Amino acid sequence: MFLFLYAAFSKLMDVQKFQVQMSKSPLITQFAGLLAWGVPILEIIVAIFLFVPRLRLTGLYASFSLMLAFTGYIFIIQNFSPYVPCSCGGILSSMGWTEHFFFNIGFTLLAVFGIFLYNREQSHAHSYALA
Repeated sequence: MFLFLYAAFSKLMDVQKFQVQMSKSPLITQFAGLLAWGVPILEIIVAIFLFVPRLRLTGLYASFSLMLAFTGYIFIIQNFSPYVPCSCGGILSSMGWTEHFFFNIGFTLLAVFGIFLYNREQSHAHSYALA
C-alpha cells in the first residue's frame, strides 16, 4: 500500500516531468499524456483497495497485475528497445533499470505471497465457522 501511495504521489508532485519522461519511452510515447495521470490514479486506487478489508483480495490481485505489467515493461525496454529512457522519480531514481527490475519482481512475488496468505486465512476462517 505504501509503495503505491509513494509512487503515485511522487509522480503527481511533478506530473509534467513524469509525462515528459513517459513521452521519451519508445513503447508508450503516444499514451504519455493519458498514462501520466492514469498510472498514479490507478496506484492510489490499488492502495485504497489494499487498505479496505473487504476489497483487499481485489487489491492484492490488482497489485500483482500492476507490478507484473511494470516488470514486463522494464524487461521489454531492457531487451528490445533501441534505447533505454530515463528512470523513475523519487527514491527509485537512484536505481538502474536492472535493480528496478529485481525490485519489481520482489514486490510482484510479495503480492503473490499476500494472495496466498489471504486465501489461506479465509479458508481457515471458513472452516472454523463450519465447526
